[in-house]
Amino acid sequence: MKYIILNKPYEVLTQFTDEAGRATLKDFVQVAGIYPVGRLDYDSEGLVLLTDDKALQHRLSDPKFKVEKTYWVQVEGLPTEQALTELRKGVYLKNLKTAPAQARLLTEEPPIWERTKPIRFRQHIPTTWVEIKISQGMNRQVRRMTAAVGFPTLRLIRPAIGPLTIENLQPGEYRELTQEEVSKLQHLAGASAAPKRRR
Repeated sequence: MKYIILNKPYEVLTQFTDEAGRATLKDFVQVAGIYPVGRLDYDSEGLVLLTDDKALQHRLSDPKFKVEKTYWVQVEGLPTEQALTELRKGVYLKNLKTAPAQARLLTEEPPIWERTKPIRFRQHIPTTWVEIKISQGMNRQVRRMTAAVGFPTLRLIRPAIGPLTIENLQPGEYRELTQEEVSKLQHLAGASAAPKRRR
């Protein structure tokens, strides 16, 4: 089995082909037979896990197994405690309410790299970094959540999935997981999958 994590750069599709000629995973990872676990938006950056382990891929992609994903979100403005509380309780995106999230302000900018296209700068509007942790995977969920509480996302980075982090990986770099990391991931993904015993 192959297990790889990539630090996906900005404006790269989380797939291996694109008829429109946009950048894809193939531009960075030349390993046959592996596929991304879940997705990370074209305009988002950070950790993407790739594997040929179909059982693990299914469990990590399925919200019922509650594998936590961490996001660093640069938002426009300074989120209020009320906005953070709403994120923690869950917000409505159209007719669906998100599951409760963990959300906290970061007191300083996280250890990140320069983006290839800088975010738009507005002299009189501050920006703030927020850490959000969720186990769902709705389309563009984090961006929609921050917008729903009044603070649009300017930049979105995923530094971690469960125990895996992109520490020491620059955009476009990847590495194989250690056996210890694979074991932790399998344990995490399978922890809630064990059948309940009948009494």
